[in-house]
This record gives sequence, C-alpha cells and structure tokens, in this order.
Amino acid sequence: MKDLLIDRFRSVYGRAPDIIGRAPGRIEVIGNHTDYNGGTVLGAAINHSIYVGLSLREDNCWQFYTNDLSEKIVSGGPEIKKRKGAEEWVNYPLGVLDALIRRGLPLDRGFDFAAVSDLPIGAGLSSSAAMELAAAIGFGKLYGMSFELVELAAIGREAENNFVGVPCGILDQSVSALGKRENLVHIDCKENEVSRIGFFPDVVFWVFNTKKKHALVDSLYSVRHGECQRALAGLQEVYPNVSFLAEGTVEQIDTVASRLSGEEKRRAIHVVTENLRVHEMCRVIAEGDIESAGKLLLASHESSRNFFENTTEELDFLVEQLSVTENVYGARLTGGGFGGAVIAMTNEAFTAGDGKTVTANYKKMFGQDLDVFSVTVGDGVELL
Repeated sequence: MKDLLIDRFRSVYGRAPDIIGRAPGRIEVIGNHTDYNGGTVLGAAINHSIYVGLSLREDNCWQFYTNDLSEKIVSGGPEIKKRKGAEEWVNYPLGVLDALIRRGLPLDRGFDFAAVSDLPIGAGLSSSAAMELAAAIGFGKLYGMSFELVELAAIGREAENNFVGVPCGILDQSVSALGKRENLVHIDCKENEVSRIGFFPDVVFWVFNTKKKHALVDSLYSVRHGECQRALAGLQEVYPNVSFLAEGTVEQIDTVASRLSGEEKRRAIHVVTENLRVHEMCRVIAEGDIESAGKLLLASHESSRNFFENTTEELDFLVEQLSVTENVYGARLTGGGFGGAVIAMTNEAFTAGDGKTVTANYKKMFGQDLDVFSVTVGDGVELL
C-alpha cells in the first residue's frame, strides 16, 4: 500500500510525498459501547490500514485526494469548514488539523494530502480513527511537532467529537495508536489508562463484512449515547456516587427502574453487564481458557441484540450461523453496530472453506455476498 500511495501521490501532485503516516483499523474484541460510559474495553489493531501522504506547498492552498474518489478537493485555506456529500471524508483530516492548530501547530504553508486504504470503509473496523491517527502523525511531522501515542489518540477523538460530530469514546483511537502485534489493548476509560495484554497465540480472527455500511453521524449512535446519559442521570438521583453508567449494578438499575424509560433501562443493563464481561474476558485470557472466551463473545452479542438493540438482522444471522460452525470459538458484532461486520474467533484450522456454508446461507437469506477475510493483530500508528 505504501508503493500505491507514492504512485497515486505522484500521479495527482507530480511528486512523491514528503511524509507518510500509517494507522491501522481495529477490531473491538469485547466492550460494546462501554468506552463513553466510563467502562473498560478490549480491542486489537489489525493488519489493514489507511496510509496518508503529505507534502508542503509554497502557497497556502490545501489539497486533498483519496483513492476512493477521482478528483482532488481543493481548499483555499486557512479556513477550516465542514464538508458535505462526497467530500464528507475530508472532515476527518480537517478535524485533526483543527485540533492540532489548537495545540500550536504552525500552519504557515499549505499542503498536498492523499490517502489510500486496504481497510473496508463502514465495516465497523474504525476507518475513521485510522484516518485521524494517520493524519495526526503526518501533519505533526510535516509541521515540526511530535506527540506521544496517548496524545495522538486524544487528538483523533477530539476531531471526531468536536468537528465530525460523533460522540465516541476513546476506544477506536487508542487501539489504532497503541496497538501491538500479538497483544490486545486494554482501556480503562474511567481512569483513562491504557495497557496491553498478551492474547491466545493460536487464535485467528475472521471478519464477516455484511457491506451494509453504517454512518454513525446520521445513525442511532448519537441516540444511544443520549439514552445512556439519561440512564446515568436517573441512576444518580438515588446513587449520587455513581459517576459513570458502567459503575452501576443491575440491582441498582432495578431499584431506579421507575425513573427510567424501557429503552434507558435496557441500555443501562447492557453497559453494566458488558463491563463485567470485559473483566471476565481478561481473567479467562490470563488462565488460557479459550472456550470461555468464545462464550463471552456470544454473550456480548446477545446483550447487544436484546438490550442495546444495535445489531441488525444480518449481523444476528451471521452470529447464529458461526456459533454452530466447526473451529469457531465465538462471534459477535464489532464496532458501533447498526450495520458493519461480525468477528469470529477461530482456531488455526479454520479456513475460508469452513465459512462457505455460512456465506452460502447468508446469500440465500439476504441475496448478497459477504466480504470474508482473516486479520492478524498488528502494530499501531507509525511514520514510514
């Protein structure tokens, strides 16, 4: 992909990029919607990434190009203004640029920007965070600033929260920034502490992408965020010491049930029990208990379906099929939900052939093909 980026940059701008940044997508192993609720989450950076090339210009013009579109997007600069329609993708690097300027980035010259990717867009693998992190490390280098990995993650989240307009937690950006080969990224979102834990060496993750894209800005993601905030407010009326929804208990939720709508109660139950599942997953990983880890993935998806209601018919069908497929330990949706992909945790004997029955049944049910591929756990953001 690096060579592809250089070739495209040359064809568009007539020269090679001065700087290349790479940032991976991620799979959310477990911890669905726990991050912005002050809980814990486990994720993994994967070997599919977005690559960003940058070069300085002599004037103040900003130019953007992505492999998915055939034309450059030109801005006169230095005004940072949100884009709509086909140009909407530029909001991610623009949001990063806005966050960097607030940190003192000396934007005294314009730039040429290009991005290429082997990361499926809209599949729940956090292409947005990958774009943000690759842009952040690239812009920083281009204009003479450097940031620690934790700060790069914070910049990416700030861009998505404040500029793009998605009220996400820190999961996606932290995993993309701090990923490490053969390790999961563990995030305590209440304490803002990130660590790495070793994972099962003989486990492989497969992605079953429905290709039903989700658009978090215009979807139910923001609605769910609001429901969680209202559930927390209801909980705090009786339990004022509970500072985040994930700190509550099912018993406390039952106590305040009359203060919550049915939706708010269900969201709270999911967040609280999902947070417990993350802690349990850490325990069974430490004990080497792969079978229990797989069951936790299935339980997580069931909770997402019944209580958080962010699955789809397609995602549910895939998890049901995979749960009875040979060589599969467990499966669940990955990412925000409302579309996207399912991950399956398998042993090394699982091959694409093992998924043929699943893909055939899916096509028979929905009339569409799946995009199926394996991913390896890889390293986080870097300059190339």
